[in-house]
Amino acid sequence: MKTSTLWLSVAKVTHLFVATLETVHCYTLSIKEYPKVELDTHGCALGCSSLADPSQDSQFIVAGEECVYLYQPDERGPCFAFDGHKLLAHWHRGYLFLLNRDAKSSNKTEFGSSSPSDKQLLTIYDLDNKFIAYSASFDDVIDVVAEWGSFYILTRDGRMSVLQEKDTQTKLEMLFKKNLFVMAINLAKGQHLDSDGLSEIFRQYGDHLYLKGDHDGAIQQYIRTIGKLEPSYVIRKFLDAQRIHNLTAYLQALHRQSLANADHTTLLLNCYTKLKDSSKLEEFIKSNESEVHFDVEIAIKVLRQAGYHSHAVFLAEKHMHHEWYMKIQLEDLKNYQEGLRYIGRLPFEQAESNMKRYGKTLMHHVPEGTTLLLKGLCTNYQPSTDATERDSLDRGRANKANSEEFIPIFANNPRELKAFLEHMMDVDSRCPQGVYDTLLELRLQDWAHEQDPVRKKVLQGEAVSLLRSDSTVFDKALVLCQMHNFKEGVLYLYEKGKLYQQIMHYHMQNEEYGKVVEACQLYGDQEGCLWEQALGYFARKEEDCKAYISEVLHHIDQNNLMPPLLVVQTLAHNSSATLSVIKDYLINKLQRESQQIEDDERKICQYREETAHLRSEIEELKTSAKIFQKTKCNMCNSPLELPSVHFLCSHSFHQHCFENYAESEAECPTCTPGNRKVMDMLRAQDQKRDLHDHFNRQLRSSNDGFSVVADYFGRGVFNKLTLITDPPGSKTGSLEVNLQRDLLIHTKRNSNLIVSIRMGLNYF
Repeated sequence: MKTSTLWLSVAKVTHLFVATLETVHCYTLSIKEYPKVELDTHGCALGCSSLADPSQDSQFIVAGEECVYLYQPDERGPCFAFDGHKLLAHWHRGYLFLLNRDAKSSNKTEFGSSSPSDKQLLTIYDLDNKFIAYSASFDDVIDVVAEWGSFYILTRDGRMSVLQEKDTQTKLEMLFKKNLFVMAINLAKGQHLDSDGLSEIFRQYGDHLYLKGDHDGAIQQYIRTIGKLEPSYVIRKFLDAQRIHNLTAYLQALHRQSLANADHTTLLLNCYTKLKDSSKLEEFIKSNESEVHFDVEIAIKVLRQAGYHSHAVFLAEKHMHHEWYMKIQLEDLKNYQEGLRYIGRLPFEQAESNMKRYGKTLMHHVPEGTTLLLKGLCTNYQPSTDATERDSLDRGRANKANSEEFIPIFANNPRELKAFLEHMMDVDSRCPQGVYDTLLELRLQDWAHEQDPVRKKVLQGEAVSLLRSDSTVFDKALVLCQMHNFKEGVLYLYEKGKLYQQIMHYHMQNEEYGKVVEACQLYGDQEGCLWEQALGYFARKEEDCKAYISEVLHHIDQNNLMPPLLVVQTLAHNSSATLSVIKDYLINKLQRESQQIEDDERKICQYREETAHLRSEIEELKTSAKIFQKTKCNMCNSPLELPSVHFLCSHSFHQHCFENYAESEAECPTCTPGNRKVMDMLRAQDQKRDLHDHFNRQLRSSNDGFSVVADYFGRGVFNKLTLITDPPGSKTGSLEVNLQRDLLIHTKRNSNLIVSIRMGLNYF
C-alpha cells in the first residue's frame, strides 16, 4: 500500500493527513489517543497530494483520476474536475500544479493501437480566479520545485526549466486586451492591489460596458469608483445619454458615501422630480443623516422650485431651517395658522427674528393669534408645550423682546395695536417710551373720531389718566394733544409744567373770558404778571368786558400790582372802556395815597420830635456833667465795685467784666450791636445812592435803554431781597422808588421800551 503523509499544525493543534490508493485519513496528534477521521474512501497515486499555503486555510489537496479534492481536518471541501491521468500535484502561492500525461501526443503502433509517449503536460491553475495560468508539454518530468519566487521543472534528460511569474500590471494588461475585466478584478483583489488601482479597473470596465450599451452594468462599475474617480466624468456621460435612471442611481450612491456637493444634490432632486418618483424622493429626504449627507438648504430650494412644497416643509422643519419653513408655509402654502404655531415653538431669539420678518403678514391674516403671541414675546416668552427638547433650554430664563420694535407690525390693525399696547402698559411699568407715545396717540385719535358723547367722555378720561402716568414726556405729549385739539390734555400739561401764562393764553385764544380770570385767580400768586396780562387782553377787546376789567382792577388794586399811570395807559387802548370802569379804582387809589401821605406826615412829625429830643440830650451831654447812679453791672447784674467803667449811655460795668466782653475800649458792649447795624445801614444807603446816580446817568446817555436795564437786572439790582429802603419820610427816597421813577421818565422818552419796563416793574 502506497501512502503519503503530511503534517499540519493549526492553532497549536497538529493534524496528520494520510492518503493511500484507497482512502484519505486525518489524525489529530495533539490529542493523546491520536483520533483518526476518515475523510474519503478513495485515495490517489504517489506524488498526487499536496498541502495548500496557510493563506488557503491549510487545505489538503488530493488529485484523483477525475477530480482534484480539497480536504479540511474534519471534512471534505470543494472539488475541481480535471481530466487526465495525474502524475504529480503541487501547490504554491495560490497556484495548483498538475502534471498529466499528454494524451494528444500518443503514437500509433504498427497494429493500429496507440501507446503513450513520454510527453507530459504541465498545467498551472489559478483556482480562486478560475483560469489556466500556464500550460506546456515536457519530456519525462521528475519534479516541480518552487523557490526564490520562481518555478523550476526538472526532467530526466538533465534539463531544468525556469518559470517566472509575470508582474500584476502585465497580467492585468493582458486581461484588459481580452476584455476579461471580471477576471482582472479578481486578480487585482487577490494580489491586494490598492484602491486606486482597483478604481481604475472599475472605470475601464464601466467604459467597456457603456460602449457595449450596457448602461445598467456600467453604472454599477462607476459606483465602485466613487471616492477616486471625479463624479463629473460619470455624470456627463449619462446626461448626454439621457439615462436619468442610471444617473439617479449613481447620485444616490454618491450621497450615501457623503461625497456629494450642492450641485450633486440639486441634480439628484431634479432627477427625482423629472421622474416624478415621489417614493424615492421621500426616501431620500427622510433618510437618517448617518445614511445620506446632502446640502439641506439646496434641497429645500430645489423642492420648492419644483412644487414639492410638503417635502420642502418636512426637510426645513427636520433640519431646523426656520426661515425656509416660514417662507414656504406663508408664501407658497398660505398656511398662516401653522406658521404662527411654528413660531410659538421656537426658541426666543429665533421667534423674535421671525416675528420681525413675518409679523405684518401674520397680523394681516391671523390678527388675534399674532397679537397674543406678541404679548407673550414681549413679556416673558416661553416656547409652547409641544416644543422639542432643544427648546426647553430657554425655559426658566426670562426672555423679553423690545415691544417698541413690533409697533410697525400693527400698521393696519389699530384695534389690535391698542390692545397690545395696553397690555404692555399693564404688565411692564418700565416699558419703552414709544409704547406710551403710541398708545396716547391712539387714544387721542379714538377720542377725536368718537361721536357718542358718553363714549367720548370715557375716552377723554382714559387719555387724561395716561397723561398722569410717570412715563409722560412733556414735549411729545403736548404736541400730540395739540394735534388732536385735546383741550383737557393741553391744560393739564401746562399746569403740570407750571406754564401758567400758556394756560391763560390758551383761554385767550379761545376767547374764554371767564377762564382767563379764573386762571389769574388760580395762578396769580405764582406769577403776578398774569393780572397785568389779563388787563391788557381785556383792554384790547372791543366787546363789553367791563365786568372782567373791574374784577381784574380790583385784584390789581388790592395787591398793588401796577402803578395807576400804567393802568390808565393800558386801558386807553380800549375805545369802549369809559371812566366809570376805573373810577372806583382811581378813587380807592387816591384815598390810599392820601392816607399814606397823612401817615407819612404824622411819622415825620414824630421823627422831628424824637430828633429834637435827641439833639437836646446831645447838647446836655456836651454842656453839663453826667451823674452816674447805676449800682449794678449791666453785664453780670452784680453790685458795682471799684474799679468800674461808665458810659454816657448810662451803662456801667465792672472793670473785669468790661475787659472780658468789650470789643473796643471806646464802645459800650451793650450798645455796640445796635450801633453797628445802624452804621451798616448808613453805609449801604450811601452805596445804593451812588448806584442810583450811576444807573440814572447810564439810562439817560444810552441809545439802547433796554440793554442798560437788562444789565442791571442781570446783576440783581432790582431784587427785592437785597434792597434797603430809606426811613419813612425821607426826601431822597429809597433806591427802589428812584429807579422806578427813572424808568418811568425814560419810558416816556422811549416808547419802544414799554415791554421792558413792564417786565422790570414785575420785580418791584
